[in-house]
Amino acid sequence: MPLLGDPGHKELVKFLQTKARALLVNPRVKAIVVVTAHWETSPGFVVSTTTKNKLLYDYGGFPKEAYDVPFPATGSPEIAARVASVLTAAGLPITTDSKRGWDHGVFVPLKLVLGDEWSIPLVSLSVCADQDPARHFAMGRALSQLRDEGIAIVGSGMSFHNFAVFRRGFALPPGAKAEPENAPFHNALAEACAIENVEERAKAFAVWDKWVGARHSHPVHAAEHFMPLVVTAGAGGDAKGEEILTWQMGLARQGAWVWN
Repeated sequence: MPLLGDPGHKELVKFLQTKARALLVNPRVKAIVVVTAHWETSPGFVVSTTTKNKLLYDYGGFPKEAYDVPFPATGSPEIAARVASVLTAAGLPITTDSKRGWDHGVFVPLKLVLGDEWSIPLVSLSVCADQDPARHFAMGRALSQLRDEGIAIVGSGMSFHNFAVFRRGFALPPGAKAEPENAPFHNALAEACAIENVEERAKAFAVWDKWVGARHSHPVHAAEHFMPLVVTAGAGGDAKGEEILTWQMGLARQGAWVWN
């Protein structure tokens, strides 16, 4: 939708092309590791080791231009090996994949972020199908050391992901305004992200499903879009997460956070 010029995504597009770009391109990071909600694996995590990746159009029902997206980015087996090494050292299960294409959790946001800066290598990383917050937070903590090497850890998902609510939002008249249904959950998430001590933040995220409205925001067994944010919260170290995007999408509030 952001690539097709959907007016409801205008605010998100602007964010990706400005604030998000400033974090990754100016100044330029060494590489970007993308934890994508659209790659769920079991029993452990998987990292992509390819150099030239085809795109995986893992969606249906869109115009033909949605299936021919120019995306001349490159992967990095070296960075992928570094990712695998830090996760292995942390005792986390990790395997590699040299064949899978980049899904739209990778190429949609990063096409808008990178613009014409295609020299930054990308490595995609799966989330685990167990949707265990402690394990995903631990993965983020292991990946945090890569930030000191100039490698950005990016979580690509959504802070709210419930298709029943999305459908009701799509049915709203153009220009209609409604109160977000997930305000209590969003506020609890913002409070958790703002915890500076990483140990205390880990405790908060370990019980995220007990926050008010948690399972309305991410239904049981369907929290894969939340896991990338749990990873980045773990990678943030002892820093306060800053909410740099608050965007209302139909009947739901969405957010993006950064740990500098």
